[in-house]
Amino acid sequence: MGKHMRAVVCTRYGPPEVLQLKEVPKPSPKDDEVLVRILAVAVGVEDPMQRRGRPYFVRLSVGFTKPRRPILGTEFAGTIEAVGAGVERFKTGDAVFGVTGAGFGCNAEYVCMPEDGLLATKLPATSFEEAAPVCGSLLVWNLLKAKANIKSGQSVLIMDASGGIGSAAVQIAKALGAEVTGVCSTADLAFVESLGADKVVDCATGALTTSGRTYDAVLDATGITAPSRCKKLLRRTGVYLTAYPTPSVLLRMLWTGVFGGKRVIFSAAGLMSVSKRLGMLNELMPLLEEGRLRTFIDRSFRLDQVVEAHRYVEEGRMRGNVVLTVTHGDELA
Repeated sequence: MGKHMRAVVCTRYGPPEVLQLKEVPKPSPKDDEVLVRILAVAVGVEDPMQRRGRPYFVRLSVGFTKPRRPILGTEFAGTIEAVGAGVERFKTGDAVFGVTGAGFGCNAEYVCMPEDGLLATKLPATSFEEAAPVCGSLLVWNLLKAKANIKSGQSVLIMDASGGIGSAAVQIAKALGAEVTGVCSTADLAFVESLGADKVVDCATGALTTSGRTYDAVLDATGITAPSRCKKLLRRTGVYLTAYPTPSVLLRMLWTGVFGGKRVIFSAAGLMSVSKRLGMLNELMPLLEEGRLRTFIDRSFRLDQVVEAHRYVEEGRMRGNVVLTVTHGDELA
């Protein structure tokens, strides 16, 4: 094995052009680690945030003045190329997917993962591109199941229902037995309906706020809608769910925690222990195996097209997920 690999390096916060493809030292697994040959990397709405360092709360995990780990990217799929001396769960050649979290490092040809990290065996029927974003669904499962305890017969409104997280939210809410309404652009109405949404609302029409309908839960996975705008969409005991701790969200969490009534809940699956997230992934696996939860790939970009990938995600027109496909140096002509 060579001693170097290609990786996308980000040494300062800024526009997509700060991402540069370079040769860097290839990692070697410790005794309790595996070396993964990365074949696909998910690019979600959080990736441009981490590259920009904005909103500023993302710097708590990325770095205050610049990325403390210059190789970004957290969700991947690939094959295990080498295992440490003490590894028992995995072997060379296993197809896997997982999340590095605050360790980042996935925008590269290789990454090392601890054996007891958030790492799982890929389903045979799932491509590497489809497997890379799977763990993003843990965010949705945590909010809808663990935090809101959504049950059969309840009503759930999904904002940005056509995106990577939103499309997973529609499917998971349906699997939990909820009546699901998805909000999306005109171009994505048919796609969201195909996910199983009972009703689809065109965000361009204003019908959402004029219909008078209320919901048991509103899930805004992208953090683009202020909780105050969703208040009148909630039933008296309804809950607004988000994974992005904006100042407005945190203040309203405190307020509703004191005074009750309609609640605002922030929860990020990434802040939970690996063992808890692996437990949630085990709960999700039957939905994946049965085809009740699928990841849809909107566009794939090569690793050297990472700038274009970030631009596309920032445009906010994703229908499903965006991934980087990784072709390795030994495969290049």
